[in-house]
Amino acid sequence: MKMTMTQKIFAQACGKSEVEAGEFILANLDIVLGNDITTPVAQDAFERMEAVTVFDKDKVVIVPDHFTPNRDIRAAMQCQKVRNFALDQEITNYFEVGEVGIEHALLPEKGLVSAGQVIIGADSHTCTYGALGAFATGVGSTDMAAGMAMGKTWFRVPEAIRVELTGKMPKWVSGKDVILTLIGELGVDGATYQSLEFVGDGIKNLTMDDRFTIANMAIEAGAKNGIFPVDEQTLAYLKESGAKEPKIFEADSDAEYVREVKIDLATLSPTVAFPHLPENTKRIEDVEEIVIDQVVIGSCTNGRLDDLRIAAEVFKGRKVKKGVRVLIFPATQKIYRQAMHAGYFDVFLDAGAVISPPTCGPCLGGHMGVLAKGERAVATTNRNFVGRMGHVESEVYLASPAVAAESAIQGIIAAPGTWTKEERS
Repeated sequence: MKMTMTQKIFAQACGKSEVEAGEFILANLDIVLGNDITTPVAQDAFERMEAVTVFDKDKVVIVPDHFTPNRDIRAAMQCQKVRNFALDQEITNYFEVGEVGIEHALLPEKGLVSAGQVIIGADSHTCTYGALGAFATGVGSTDMAAGMAMGKTWFRVPEAIRVELTGKMPKWVSGKDVILTLIGELGVDGATYQSLEFVGDGIKNLTMDDRFTIANMAIEAGAKNGIFPVDEQTLAYLKESGAKEPKIFEADSDAEYVREVKIDLATLSPTVAFPHLPENTKRIEDVEEIVIDQVVIGSCTNGRLDDLRIAAEVFKGRKVKKGVRVLIFPATQKIYRQAMHAGYFDVFLDAGAVISPPTCGPCLGGHMGVLAKGERAVATTNRNFVGRMGHVESEVYLASPAVAAESAIQGIIAAPGTWTKEERS
């Protein structure tokens, strides 16, 4: 049939035996997701449609995570509006302060997403769930409203790029370096409305956290979605999270791709994306001395337990450079507790970092860590656009938790495993 993995998921979602790239389909939705920024806009559209109830109170998920805990009165009003809607509609999966997490880490953790599902979210990084073999993509708030009301939405079936991963990553190289390398090659529009389909024997050497990170940033190459095959690691994760029975799809051997990219994981180095686009990548060995003011470790991209473990390994027994601010953001309440009990919090606090409750705040310059004019930050987040984390004349450098932690210690963008002048002396 010559179908990719994404095309097979779409075929089952619209009740057809096969679909082809460019075809328009009406697909059934398994999850419709919104947050505290996008849901109020969707609510207004929902009312304009004269919709009365959501199509399925178990399949609409709302997570106020961007400006929470509320940063100001306006954010509080936004969240109040969302809260009232969730209560009125009896939304089963509504998560607020005390049980909230960053949405794209929380949904997999709660077992709300599974392989073979079709998921839309009014947030561009909804593509994260492709790590679990699901089709997941970001949509606008109006599309979210229609999805909440009907449980269906229109898609144009995307073409696909085949990304073959081979080998095993060296120490201090992680999924963040894989996706930054790929974006550096493709460009921020190199995969526009295409599916990034990851294959190859190197996948078995990636942790689930690596895969989440890679899928999360598929949108930064313009992709409609990023998706990984379902293997034993995936199935173990789904079982542990209590997810629904997975529907496993594999691309046909003769599936058609518009492009093929090969990445030997063994050849990668820690990679940094310079301002003001994720495609402006450099290997760490090619980075000249750049003094920094702030480091952010967390977000829906790199706020998972493995990310915090790696950061703690770099920080252990060392101190943050005087004048550098370090903010740590565990992605969910569960990860927060796990990191605390693992002793990572003591390492971070001893080093001179501050630990925040789960929030998206600093990633989009919303609150907690906003940059001033002329300041530079190294962040494990996913975007470094002009003014992304604060003042339009600030700069954001995207990197892995290992690079971010080492940079915090040295006060300059630095390779993990190196030493400061003070430590050498």
